[in-house]
Amino acid sequence: MTREEKYKLVEELSAKLSQYPHFYITDASGLTVEQVNKLRKLCYHKGVEYTVVKNSLIKKALANLDTDYTSFDQKVLKGFSGIMFSENGKTPAQLIKEFRKEVAEKPGFKGASIDSALFIGEENLDVLVSLKSKEELIGDIIGLLQSPAKNVISGLKSSGGKLAGILKTLSEKPE
Repeated sequence: MTREEKYKLVEELSAKLSQYPHFYITDASGLTVEQVNKLRKLCYHKGVEYTVVKNSLIKKALANLDTDYTSFDQKVLKGFSGIMFSENGKTPAQLIKEFRKEVAEKPGFKGASIDSALFIGEENLDVLVSLKSKEELIGDIIGLLQSPAKNVISGLKSSGGKLAGILKTLSEKPE
């Protein structure tokens, strides 16, 4: 690969890293060609883009971004690295867990950037699986805000029915 090709690849990778708010760095070493193809197919169906890039090129691409990724240099960018890009921060973590159950014990989870928050190490994979998406959080908040209003409305409806029943009973009561 020539110097110009590497420079172009770093620019494309930098653009992709800044375009996607969530990316995971994985280790798929030790997988057979068939398993890698299954992983790519699963990524495609889940809307996750998966690519394998040299660590030195990833370092250069991360250096072009505003966020400080120096902790990735020492702990994450070693050995074989693949990057998963996603619009949803939870989907790649679920994909990795699903793939491990069905096909192989890999890919290994090295690190992730979720809205510029860094998660490093295998122990954080379960945390990422349990993350709620922005849409889920908004839905929870709306549900919480609607709950008191629903209680007031149901109280008024039931009280209105009781009041009408009392008035009817009083009107039918002989004097």
